[in-house]
Amino acid sequence: MDADLQSIQEARDLVAGAAMAQRSFGNATQDQVDRVVVAMAGAASRAAESLARSAVEETRMGVYEHKIIKNRFASDLLLEYILPMRTVGVLHEDPVRRVRELAVPMGVVGAIIPTTNPTSTAIYKALISVKARNAIVMSPHPRAVRCTVDAGRILQEAARAAGAPEGLVNVMSTPSLDGTTALMRHRETAVLLATGGADMVRAVYTAGKPAYGVGPGNVPSIIERTADVSKAVADVVDGKTFDAGVLCSSENSVIVDRPVAADVRARFLAEGGHFCSPDEKRLLERYMIPASGKGINPDVVGQQPTAIAHRAGFDVPPHTKLLLVELSQVGATDPLSREKLCPVLGYFVEDGWERCCERAIELLRYGGMGHSLGIHSRDPLVIDRFFREKPAFRIVVNSNTAIGAVGFTTGFAPAMTLGPGSWGGSITSDNITPMHLLNVKRLGEEIRPYRDPLRDRPESRRATEPSQPVLERPRSASASATSASATSASATSASVDVASIVERFMVDFRAGRR
Repeated sequence: MDADLQSIQEARDLVAGAAMAQRSFGNATQDQVDRVVVAMAGAASRAAESLARSAVEETRMGVYEHKIIKNRFASDLLLEYILPMRTVGVLHEDPVRRVRELAVPMGVVGAIIPTTNPTSTAIYKALISVKARNAIVMSPHPRAVRCTVDAGRILQEAARAAGAPEGLVNVMSTPSLDGTTALMRHRETAVLLATGGADMVRAVYTAGKPAYGVGPGNVPSIIERTADVSKAVADVVDGKTFDAGVLCSSENSVIVDRPVAADVRARFLAEGGHFCSPDEKRLLERYMIPASGKGINPDVVGQQPTAIAHRAGFDVPPHTKLLLVELSQVGATDPLSREKLCPVLGYFVEDGWERCCERAIELLRYGGMGHSLGIHSRDPLVIDRFFREKPAFRIVVNSNTAIGAVGFTTGFAPAMTLGPGSWGGSITSDNITPMHLLNVKRLGEEIRPYRDPLRDRPESRRATEPSQPVLERPRSASASATSASATSASATSASVDVASIVERFMVDFRAGRR
């Protein structure tokens, strides 16, 4: 069979099986659901190292040790956060307003898994889906099929052993563009969870299904003059080099307040940073930016700085942790100001936090609106201004943004899908949790009885009685005018009458007497 046809058929078969499994699992109690989720998270945690090794070997991206951390984050840390959540039965009851809210699963979740974070994203999306009593079918990136299938198999086996039906967790083994489209458009697919490139996210939003998507981050991080410079630089280095920069929440540019610029530069050098010369910058641009001027060369994603520099045409010391490129503008004239997904960091120097802020907004508008922003400062007023005014929905303070935005170093909800809100073209600005994969049914009892006030009007009673035709003699013009005047006066009187009735009704209504 043709590979695309095989992929389409696999998508159809998996969704059909998942829908059947979900209908069964939809009747599970909260204890049964939690038992399954705990078993899945435990299995994923125990396999964190082997899955990390598999991901690095297959994708040739990232850092093995960091992928272990991500797998543990998506299993252990996520479990701690979601386990106490009530996702079965009555979620909330308001005895005053007499409203009850009931959790209702969505059905089958269609999930797109990226090549940058394949196993951790698969673990995360499977856990939040099952916690909400949904089934899931995942479509992996073609360069990360084996490791994603392995993760799905481990999760499904653990779920099955804990009492879940067969087919609750699924991964396509023959993914293709046509197969993924079939998954997204299948009548039994209820909602889509998309993590990937901008083109994939756009495709998800045009699939005709409810969708949560996240695209590029292009996250800026500001080191303001009151910052603890040593910690700030270490945080930026740790964030940008975490898993070789593949997280969309990784710092892509640092903006340094001029009074501390010399100290910051010295500390970046001490941390293993290499400031590129103008010639090296041009070589990087030529290698990293495609001829079309759009996006980034996929061959640099998740690679080490020494390898990137060598392929670009220059060499750096073997201990180099990241390449820093001094920039003066944002946009096509300085193309390395975009999201880079590798240990290459844009470097700006501005005078004053206001100017730093303006530069950060430019960077967010160049491919990261609504996503995340980092601020290193000890001035609470500056931090508050960034919180209130900047076009990013995750403001990470005095920590690295790479794993701060996802909820590892901060108290944000642990998540591998981060909504950029309406500014970034998404329906939500939240870190996605099981609660985003639930429908909520509401029951409301009468608290303010309503009785139509017009029931008490004599005219209303007469209007309901059958009328008889009346033959009238022709009237003179003066009589007609007199009649019209009387009718107008009657209408005015009726209007006044209705107004008083409505006003009296609203007073009684608010007082609860009706």
